Amino acid sequence: MSKEHFRLRALEALPASRLRLTYADDQTLEVDLSDWIETTRALAPLKDKTLFAQAKVGFFGHSVDWIEDELDLGSSNLRNLAIEQAGGIGHERIWTWLHETGLTLEQAAEALGISRRMLIYYRDGEKPIPRAIWLACLGWEAVRPQGQALPMRVASVREVAAGHG
Repeated sequence: MSKEHFRLRALEALPASRLRLTYADDQTLEVDLSDWIETTRALAPLKDKTLFAQAKVGFFGHSVDWIEDELDLGSSNLRNLAIEQAGGIGHERIWTWLHETGLTLEQAAEALGISRRMLIYYRDGEKPIPRAIWLACLGWEAVRPQGQALPMRVASVREVAAGHG
């Protein structure tokens, strides 16, 4: 499967620790790295505005590099963050959901009512994840159906709280 859509073609360092990223699929996204820089020790050198401005496209477009082999960020992680910051649903949520539920691709696709192929497109970031699909993931997580049958009703907040009290 091609990961071409994660390959960077161009980037521009912007004020306030932001990057404008242009990917091989012609999508241009802006990402704000200020929180990551403030909270991640390894990124602390990027508080230096001069260093931050030196951002460049890394190895085959798969990273943004500041100091070669020492300070870089993966282009797929940046794309996911940019999508989340813009109010979308990043593909890493599907990866995490699959991991946490232990479902196979076949089981997850059946649970969501979509094809295995479409789930792979969402998981791999090749297609945007519709809000309804993410809500279905959350709903599945809330009810954890057993077997083929979906529950007829979901416990209320009070019922859940009473059961855990």
